[in-house]
Amino acid sequence: MAEQRDLYEVLGLQKGAGEDEIKKAYRKLAKKYHPDLNPGDKEAEQKMKEINGAYEVLSDSEKKARYDQYGFAGIDPNYAGGAGAGGFGGFQDFDLGDIFGSMFGGFGGGQRQRTGPQKGENLRVGLQLTFEEAVFGCEKSVSITRNESCKECGGTGAKKGTSPETCPVCRGTGQVKSTQRTPFGVFSSSAPCQNCKGAGKIIKEPCAACKGTGKNRKTRTIKVKIPAGINDGQTISLRGEGNGGALGGPAGDLYVTVRVKEHKMFQRDGQDIILEMPISFVQAALGASLTVPTVDGKVQYDLPEGTQTGTVFRLRGSGVPNVNGRGRGDQYVKVNVEIPRNLTADQKDLLRKFEEKTDDGNYAERGGFFKKMKDLFK
Repeated sequence: MAEQRDLYEVLGLQKGAGEDEIKKAYRKLAKKYHPDLNPGDKEAEQKMKEINGAYEVLSDSEKKARYDQYGFAGIDPNYAGGAGAGGFGGFQDFDLGDIFGSMFGGFGGGQRQRTGPQKGENLRVGLQLTFEEAVFGCEKSVSITRNESCKECGGTGAKKGTSPETCPVCRGTGQVKSTQRTPFGVFSSSAPCQNCKGAGKIIKEPCAACKGTGKNRKTRTIKVKIPAGINDGQTISLRGEGNGGALGGPAGDLYVTVRVKEHKMFQRDGQDIILEMPISFVQAALGASLTVPTVDGKVQYDLPEGTQTGTVFRLRGSGVPNVNGRGRGDQYVKVNVEIPRNLTADQKDLLRKFEEKTDDGNYAERGGFFKKMKDLFK
């Protein structure tokens, strides 16, 4: 038989340690070696047997006194806490949830009671806007169906003139504690009370208007103010427009997410608006006064002669307002020179004559290109 270790040493204590020190040391070691936390670890299982045996003696004032005076001879000769003892020793009855709770902030232990006022659930809806509505803002309406606090009973669920009573089973906590004996000891756990469904209250005379639920289902039309500059996918929060609260709690919120339709001509880039505009070869070559569409209406822009395709010019302040009300973006117009098709014979002759009258000096890019090509194939 292996030599039995000193019980105080097993718990990592000095001889004569007090009750609180013993309990604290036991809980600390149980967190580390308990079989549920070390599945399949035989060494941890054996250590837990030893720890449990030491605690069984030292937590009992009479056994502790005999052990302090006479050692192992002063306690039960069948004591099974030693490493070489044949018996399992049996784990002490304790709430494993209390151990997990101290480790993980409540996991597995006493559940948070929900018998007080509770905020209602939030609701979410989508709202489609035109491009202009998103740019300039507007007021829209959305239809929602929500649970509202019953006006007849004030949300209590009890008939007018009566009130809910404390549940006699859970005594108002909404939780019922149960214990289960296993090969590793007796463990405690908590679950919602089935008698009151976790509410902690019993309604003996339900309200006829809401049938004891404290809520009524209603369809409402809610007006939503859309701020100028809102973008696709952004969400507006309307406080207190969600489902009604429980047990006197506040209503939840309504979240409205906007979706902006694509525009036939404009594209958005942050606070700026992008427009691609076709122009003729003659307008590009000679310059022209262009009529340019913007979200504010038509504006005139003087296109300089010799404008190349792909050139971008800016119209300051013609973009999207900042949703926070600070300034406004610009509109960028990209001009694309469109080459004419289906020319008549006369039109083709005119273009050939035009070509004969021009040279590389009229084309900045073409002259440079052909010079580079000439150098390349020398």
